[in-house]
Amino acid sequence: MNTKPIIMLVDDNIIDLKINSKLIEITGMFSEIIACKSGQEALHYFSSSANQADKLPTLILLDIQMPEMDGFEFLEHYKKFPSAFKEKCAVAMLSSTLDFGDIQRAQANPHVIKLMKKPLQLIDLKKLAGNRS
Repeated sequence: MNTKPIIMLVDDNIIDLKINSKLIEITGMFSEIIACKSGQEALHYFSSSANQADKLPTLILLDIQMPEMDGFEFLEHYKKFPSAFKEKCAVAMLSSTLDFGDIQRAQANPHVIKLMKKPLQLIDLKKLAGNRS
């Protein structure tokens, strides 16, 4: 079993996915980076990996503003996941939004441990991951 945690990135912006994946890879903090281009893709990953605990992430970096299913809609599905999974897998929102309503909504959501601004700052990621271990 992996000693390092797995991280999932959920973002419709391919460039952000690539840059953030590379930044995270450089840190060496995670054994695997799962990059999903949509909330639906992330949910599909969870449903296909539900019985494989070693394939599930311990941290999700979730974009707020995405087409079809935004970050808040994804969280509606996430909150229905088993409690044991939610205790193991935290969600941080990573967004460039300046919408005060979105910011308040993210900060008020009990399933969101932190709202981080894009671009991803490695110091913030290290603090976040350090608080989870």
